[in-house]
Amino acid sequence: MESGKAWCTDETNEIVAIKKFKDSEENEEVKETTLRELKMLRTLKQENIVELKEAFRRRGKLYLVFEYVEKNMLELLEELPNGAPSDKVRNYIHQLIKAIHWCHKNDIVHRGFARNLSEGNDANYTEYVATRWYRSPELLLGAPYGKAVDMWSVGCILGELSDGQPLFPGESEIDQLFTIQKVLGPLPTEQMKLFYNNPRFHGLRRKYLGLISGALLDLMK
Repeated sequence: MESGKAWCTDETNEIVAIKKFKDSEENEEVKETTLRELKMLRTLKQENIVELKEAFRRRGKLYLVFEYVEKNMLELLEELPNGAPSDKVRNYIHQLIKAIHWCHKNDIVHRGFARNLSEGNDANYTEYVATRWYRSPELLLGAPYGKAVDMWSVGCILGELSDGQPLFPGESEIDQLFTIQKVLGPLPTEQMKLFYNNPRFHGLRRKYLGLISGALLDLMK
C-alpha cells in the first residue's frame, strides 16, 4: 500500500494527522490484512500510543485519522544532532517501554520501528532503511521471533537518542548483520545456521560475513 500524510483541522478545531493508503478492494488478502490491522489499532488505547480516531474510505482510498504528534524521532535528532540530554532520554524510553508493554500485554508484537519519516525529509533515509536499523537478527534472517524483537528495537533507539547516531546503520540486510556482529560479536549458532541456509546470503558474503566490510566484499567480488 502506498501512503502519504497530511495535516488538517476537523470541525472540533482539533489538529489531527491523516494517513492515506491506496486501497485494494479487489485483493481479498490485502483487504483482510487491512481490516485486521484496523481492529488491532482500535484496541490499542493507551496514553503512550498514538490514538487512531477514525477510519474511512473515499474514492478507492483508505484514510486513517490519528492523534496529532508534534515531533518524531528524526525531527528531534535534527535539532539535537549529538543526542538528547540523559533525563530526556530516560523519559522517552520510559514512555516507549510502557507503550510496548501494553502491546505485548495484548499479544501484539510491533516489529516495525522507524524514524517516522515524512515527505520532504532527507532522501538518504528511506522508510525501509530507517526500519532496517532497528531490526533484530531474527527478523533479518526470517527466523521465528517473539516479543524480544521489540526490546531489541528499544535498545537501538536508546543508543541513538543518547548520541544522535544509529547504533547499527546497515546499508543492506547483509550489511546490517555484519554491523551487528562488528559491535556484539558473532551471531548465536542457530542463527548462523539460518544464515548459511538462506539463499539470499549465498556466495562470498556468506563465507566472509563478520570478517570484512560490505565494501571490501564488493571489491573482492
